Amino acid sequence: MTEETSQKTTRTTCPYCGVGCGVLATRHEDGTVTVAGDPEHPSNFGRLCSKGSALGETLSLDDRLLYPEVSGKRSDWESALDLVAYRFTQAIRENGPDSVAFYVSGQILTEDYYVANKLMKGFIGSANIDTNSRLCMASSVAGHRRAFGADTVPGTYEDLELADLVVLVGSNLAWCHPVLFQRLEAAKAANPAMRVVVVDPRRTATCSIADLHLALKPDSDVALFNGLLAFLAEAAALDRNYINRFTEGFDKAVEAAGPCAIGEIAEKTGLSRQDIALFYKMVARTEKTVTVYSQGVNQSVVGTDKVNAIINTHLATGRIGRPGMGPFSVTGQPNAMGGREVGGLANMLAGHMALEDPHHRQLVREFWKSPVVADKQGLKAVELFQAVRSGRIKALWIMATSPVDSLPDADGVAEALRACPFVVVSDVTRSADTVPYADVLLPAAAWGEKDGTVTNSERRISRQRRFLDLPRDVRPDWWQMAEVARKMGHGEAFAYQTPAAIFREHAALSGYRNGGTRDFDIGAYGDASDTTYDTFPPFQWPQAVDGSAAETRFFAEGGFFTEGRKGRFVPVACQPPRKRERAYPFVLNTGRVRDQWHTMTRTGKTPRLTSHIAEPFAEIHPRDAARLDIQPADLMRVKSPFGSVDVRALITERVREGEVYVPMHWTDRFASCARIDAVVAPDTDPHSGQPGLKFTPVAVSKLKMAWFGFAVLRSRPAHIPADYWAIAPIEGGYRLEFAGRTEADFKEIASSLGASGDDFLRIEDVTAGWSRQAWWEKDILQGAFFFSLTSVEVSRQWACGLLAGEPLPKDQRTRILAGRAPADRPDPGAIVCSCFQIGCNQIAEAASAGADSVGAVGERLGAGTNCGSCRSEIQTLLDEFAKESLHDSDIAQAG
Repeated sequence: MTEETSQKTTRTTCPYCGVGCGVLATRHEDGTVTVAGDPEHPSNFGRLCSKGSALGETLSLDDRLLYPEVSGKRSDWESALDLVAYRFTQAIRENGPDSVAFYVSGQILTEDYYVANKLMKGFIGSANIDTNSRLCMASSVAGHRRAFGADTVPGTYEDLELADLVVLVGSNLAWCHPVLFQRLEAAKAANPAMRVVVVDPRRTATCSIADLHLALKPDSDVALFNGLLAFLAEAAALDRNYINRFTEGFDKAVEAAGPCAIGEIAEKTGLSRQDIALFYKMVARTEKTVTVYSQGVNQSVVGTDKVNAIINTHLATGRIGRPGMGPFSVTGQPNAMGGREVGGLANMLAGHMALEDPHHRQLVREFWKSPVVADKQGLKAVELFQAVRSGRIKALWIMATSPVDSLPDADGVAEALRACPFVVVSDVTRSADTVPYADVLLPAAAWGEKDGTVTNSERRISRQRRFLDLPRDVRPDWWQMAEVARKMGHGEAFAYQTPAAIFREHAALSGYRNGGTRDFDIGAYGDASDTTYDTFPPFQWPQAVDGSAAETRFFAEGGFFTEGRKGRFVPVACQPPRKRERAYPFVLNTGRVRDQWHTMTRTGKTPRLTSHIAEPFAEIHPRDAARLDIQPADLMRVKSPFGSVDVRALITERVREGEVYVPMHWTDRFASCARIDAVVAPDTDPHSGQPGLKFTPVAVSKLKMAWFGFAVLRSRPAHIPADYWAIAPIEGGYRLEFAGRTEADFKEIASSLGASGDDFLRIEDVTAGWSRQAWWEKDILQGAFFFSLTSVEVSRQWACGLLAGEPLPKDQRTRILAGRAPADRPDPGAIVCSCFQIGCNQIAEAASAGADSVGAVGERLGAGTNCGSCRSEIQTLLDEFAKESLHDSDIAQAG
């Protein structure tokens, strides 16, 4: 199959998570774009998740940055980049190279990353370039380098399908890497002997396929895996041949782990002795074991030790680098791996070379012909913004990320940006929360307009191909940086005309004087023509010039990249539990939801994706909620010494008692006070610099409101007169949840939100304290409001369909104010399947009619048969319905 499957279809790569799915983007004559999975891409074989399936719905220009701006006024590229070059040069001249910094992103392409790293480390001479990938997988990088001597992911996705035991640690694969989950789900269905263990404090959607769920205490992973190492040693389940031939440090690691005292491990982890023993026996008896880990491991102040505790168990059993076995870090972003390859982290060099190694620095300097190469690591993300805040950084360039939302102590980051003398922001959207802090705004190319490469979690490099024209004055990130480099006097080294030229240089550097001494090697593509680059099929590295080691795993027969070429066991000790102050007795955990991505600048555009979860929330255990007098759907505040959020309460046993879970996605564009990283403490792992986003001591309280409201509106209001609000797009307009602390005039609130004119309808009960209002223009419904002194009892899904429905005759308009679907249109309930808009009530009805499996529900309703992202949630619902049915049956029999 060629790059173009038809005149208007382009083969490219999804811009979301680290799975790296191939997609087919078809541009139609009317300008719309539809997206389908690429059946020939080896990462997804045609599968897509809900986010990928909806990509075509997110390509609007309504919020785009379309031309450069300086001090809030429209400018041109020449003037804007002249200013950037001048201010960076001035800061370097007056304060040294470490007074400037870049903060980049796993959203940019490898070619962009390469130019940024080359400019900062090789020509400015500082390593002050870090990335939001520091928040994602830096602890994996540090753990890999300690154990393997390089940041090497040993295995491939296929290993998850070939394994007999898959251990998922801190990885909600079903929601965060849905296509990998679908591959695992299919493999488990095909192999009845396969077992899946989920290690996670929360009972996530991934547990729908778990044979064992270990709901351990936060940050107790080291105790669990040290205990496993000790058990393997005591049970003689080691591969002594592998240990002796290919590794070093085993005895010290076992000594640090201590004896396998199940009772002590149970106390440290909060798990039952029986579950721990079962888990250990499963691992000991199963050669084909893969341990997949993600943010629950990495985003911790002991994340690197967690990584090495896991790797130690695989080195001890020799279960690494062979089909169906190995430790496997799955990355969160589409190009976190590509950024690692080019040295996009402050403590790395290009080509997986080590910044601290003089030989590597000399190789890079020779190849770049640069005046200098930074000889000490730069500031990592959290400390970088602390340096901005203290005044050490005089000029900062932020690309494709919003640190005022995603970094811990996010309000402190905002304060830092306000104080910084010169801030450049390259982004695609005007709605990014970094925009108000920018002295210079640069409009960057978005997905569909970019051309370059990304690398997924299994070391597979794929092309992102452009299928849309660059709108107005938009330019790629690599071009922006190359132009600034030219204006700073480095034009010869940055004379790139195409991303293909950058990729060739990147590939050639990876093979430069390599000879198998470094893991990352794509030297075979160092002289790839533009045509070859344009038609690249997805490929895994290494790909050396001599053609060796193509499409391979690592370390089955040793060959590590340490000084002695042996894998290192790293002794790790279990740290005592972090203290919680009396004022902050809960532990906050943060993460993702199924249908949203990062700060929703893309996914928040489409009603299909916001229909699943439209409002920020906090999961809290029923016993905790009862103690705090929090009822289902109450508003609650989560507070730390750094900040607070106001969110909707979701009372569930999915979280452990004493813990709360809040998603990371909502920003000031979508909610009044829901930037959860403003609450998160800026504590970091001492080895990786990665912040502990999964553990912050917090206080939780009920928010008392005087009134509550729900509305559907044709237009987004410029101002929302409420103390709490959350807004999301729906077909034809927006849905709005809002509430206030003091008494209010409901008619006045509706008026301030746009209600006007004579075509207005209102019913209310002043004594009961409720009011319902709606207004029309030319018989077209413009908005409907539902107010109450308590939680608003309205069928949300039905109400959200009002704006997209057919106009009602005037004599039937009062039906709208009823607040519920008419008898001939049953309420679907909360949406579970985004693709077909199937709700939980519909699934319950199908289950009561005999649809007792996910497949049966799919046959009856279609739910779960398109992208498949909701299949785990459907299974969870079916399990709950079955329990309720059994409970009702028991009561009936007892009666």
